[in-house]
Amino acid sequence: MEMRGIDRHFLLDKIGRELQRQMTYEDIERYLEGFGVEIRPNHSSYDSKWLYAKDLLGRASSETLIRIADELDIAHGFTVAGGKASAATSSWEPNHFRLFLSHLSEIKKNVGELQRALRRCAVSCFVAHVDIEPTQEWQDEIEFALLSMDALAAVLMPGFKESNWTDQEVGAAIGRGVLVIPVMRGSTPHGFIGKFQGLNAEGKSVGQIAEGIFKILTTSPSTRNRMFACLVDTVTQATSEREASVRLAALSSLPNMPEGFITRLREGAIRSQVFGTSAPLLTGLNEVLRRWGAQEVSVAGGVELAGRDDETPF
Repeated sequence: MEMRGIDRHFLLDKIGRELQRQMTYEDIERYLEGFGVEIRPNHSSYDSKWLYAKDLLGRASSETLIRIADELDIAHGFTVAGGKASAATSSWEPNHFRLFLSHLSEIKKNVGELQRALRRCAVSCFVAHVDIEPTQEWQDEIEFALLSMDALAAVLMPGFKESNWTDQEVGAAIGRGVLVIPVMRGSTPHGFIGKFQGLNAEGKSVGQIAEGIFKILTTSPSTRNRMFACLVDTVTQATSEREASVRLAALSSLPNMPEGFITRLREGAIRSQVFGTSAPLLTGLNEVLRRWGAQEVSVAGGVELAGRDDETPF
């Protein structure tokens, strides 16, 4: 269904409640800035983070609200961009950053390896192979991925800009205003993507390219908060020690994280059965928290997290 005025009202309310629960005023501002929301830093005049967040989001587009709701795991049933569901593709992994990999078919094996490497960093990649004419069903899946991606990485090589498919994929990203990462493999950024920060792939391994993309995603204003949220959630909601350990390793490479996400990480670890039964995992987590100057977690016996009772929704 399309978003009506009353639907928008209720979605704004849900987003405001969730931001109030998870973040400080300053974190809300930084978080929403990552989605291009105009910030009016006058929160001292508000006595509620819920109302402040709703006010900031009052003029945000429906697509922006849906992207924020998706990231915060707020249920909705809305559609955008010509009636296509913003998260209709089953190709994305839950709680992962959504990266569309645009490439030519000649390097699909390399791109598949890059896809696997990025998954360790909580990045789910949609890889559209372009060596065959896709069926209508596959075209729909590609469209859904383009409408719901958080960013796009374009592997630039001779022949890339002559391809109709890759050209349309990059155009969709630019049209939606999402981050485009040019990965230069024999070609340099052209046209509208020339303004984006490029990553030189010459002479680098798949792991080094994955590391470079991850660094861009965790530092770019338009993607960093989404990336932080995905890392935290995949660490604390992991169902196995190995999975949690892999994601924790990626998270530990970050120099710091906003306070709201640190709180989210600590609270999630306390509730996690995996952290509650793995001393090595808990040790690794506390090493990261100490480095960030944050309170350590003691799952056994629990940790009482500081918080204001009046911030809890009635």
